[in-house]
Formats: sequence, C-alpha cells, structure tokens
Amino acid sequence: MFLLPPSSNRLQTADLRNSSTVSEFILVGFEQSLPSTRALLFALFLALYSLAMAMNGLIIFITWTDPRLNSPMYFFLGHLSFLDICFITTTIPQMLVHLVTKNHTVSFASCVIQMYLVFLVGVAECILFDFMAYDRYVAICHPLNYAQIMSPWVCVRLVCSSWIFGMTNGVFLEYISFRNPFCKDNHIENFYCEAPIVIALSCGDPKLSMKLVFLDAIVVLLSPMVLIVTSYARILVSILSRSSSSGKGKTFSTCASHLTVVIFFYTSAMFSYINPHSMHGPDKDKPFSLLYTIIIPMCNPIIYSFRNKEMKGAMGRALGRGSLAQAESV
Repeated sequence: MFLLPPSSNRLQTADLRNSSTVSEFILVGFEQSLPSTRALLFALFLALYSLAMAMNGLIIFITWTDPRLNSPMYFFLGHLSFLDICFITTTIPQMLVHLVTKNHTVSFASCVIQMYLVFLVGVAECILFDFMAYDRYVAICHPLNYAQIMSPWVCVRLVCSSWIFGMTNGVFLEYISFRNPFCKDNHIENFYCEAPIVIALSCGDPKLSMKLVFLDAIVVLLSPMVLIVTSYARILVSILSRSSSSGKGKTFSTCASHLTVVIFFYTSAMFSYINPHSMHGPDKDKPFSLLYTIIIPMCNPIIYSFRNKEMKGAMGRALGRGSLAQAESV
C-alpha cells in the first residue's frame, strides 16, 4: 500500500471527468410492457393529459376573466393551474411518444433541461401552496385587514417570489445532479429524467449528491409544510371559536380543497426525494411519479371546482357563454 502524490490524485480526477462518455440517456419507462399494454396506457394517459389541460385551462380562463372571482384566492388558483400545465407538459408528451415508438433515447442536454423545468415548476408549486395557506389564514383570522394585507401588489410579489425561488433552487439541484461525470449505464428506470435515478448513474460516489438533494428536499418540502400546518391550526382554532354552524361549514369546505391537494402533492414528492435510496426502484418510483406528474395536476381543478360553489358557478357561466356563442355562429 502506498499513497499517491496530490498531483497523481488530480490526474485521476481529470481522467475520470474526461471519461464521461454518456451523451444520451434511455428512458426505460414502460418499454418492457406488452404492446397491447402500451397501447392501453397511451390511450389512458392521453385522455388524462387532455383532461388535465382542459380543466386547468378552464380554471385559468375563468379566474382571469370572471369579475366575480377577483380575489387573491382565485388569483393564486389561476397560477397553480398554470404551474400544473407547465408541469405535465415537461414530462407527459414525451412519455406518450415513447409509448408508441421504439426509440426511447433523449440527449444529455434534453435530460438536463427537462430536469431543470421539473425542479423549477415543482419548487414554485410548493412555495405557492404555502402562500395559498397564508391567504386563507389572513382571510379567516384577520378578515378586517384582509384587503390591505393581501393587496394585488402583494399577491403579484408573492407569485413572482415563488418563481424566483424555483429558478434559483433549480440551478442548485441541477448542479448537484450533474456535478459528477457519467460513464456508467445510461438507462433511466422511469419515464422522465428524475434526479435520484440520474444521480445513481453518475461515476464516483453519489452519496454526497444524494445527501444534498435530501437536505434541499427537507428545506423545500418540510419548511412550507410546517407553515401550512401552522396556518391551518390557527384557522381551526378560529373556526371552532365561532358560534355559527353555517359559517363553519362554508369555511371548512373552502379550506378542505386546498388541504386535499397539498396532502396528495407532498406525499408523492416526499416519497421521491425524502426517502432512503434503498427504497427506490422502478416498481416504486413510477407509480409516485405518475401521481404527481399527471394525476395531481388533473385532480387539482376538479377538487377546487367541485368543492367551491363560486367556481362551479363561474364554470357554468363560462361554458354557457361558449355554448351560446357556438349556437349563434351556427
């Protein structure tokens, strides 16, 4: 046994970085499924993607055009739907193409861009959930000062800050994920470039990168979760102190929609990023990836619309105007 001089260590590191031969990745996804199964999955995911795009597009349209929905809550809801559209568009169309073609390869640059967009939109959505909970807290616990605290300028700044935080955090996570060279297997056992799987394919020891992603996920996911729980704990105390049962029911209905969406989103995201590496695997990662990449973005507008009378009324008015315009054109 002997120790290499520092210059030799630097040369070995340089050789390792120069040995990065991976120029593309292969997204395994559902490649091993039977052709009939892939055809069924293509039809199912295409229907879910179309429904998610239509529902979220309708939410954006009515929250930005209906004057009766001119409040911070619906302003945030419109931006949530926009983030959901961005989120599903970064992953699902590519998966649909791979379900009907034999070529499942993506370039190294495409994988980098896709992962950054997923980070950006996912982190921005986490922060936006926090702001939506804060909005409900101010509306219920401080109704007299609500218009002043949640002014239009404040709402715009909060939404912009969620985007900025998503962009900056995405750069950090992108560096962590691709800091090591890639000279191993280039098969990604999922239908899109997911960070834990890509990091595991890098050369050298990926433990540091996984720990940094884990710590970042704790900050990004658990910190907003603590604030959301705190906000709703205070909301619950305020609701229970009221004497009107009708007011309690309406307030609970408004908050239940947001809480349902938050629980689904955070549960799936925590499994993917706050989880021991030994618990990851193709059979475990893909169901949760499908949950927060297509199921949740599709369910968000449904949950908000069916549990909110104002949203149902606005949707009815929007669809009614569309039917009337179509009838007049005929």
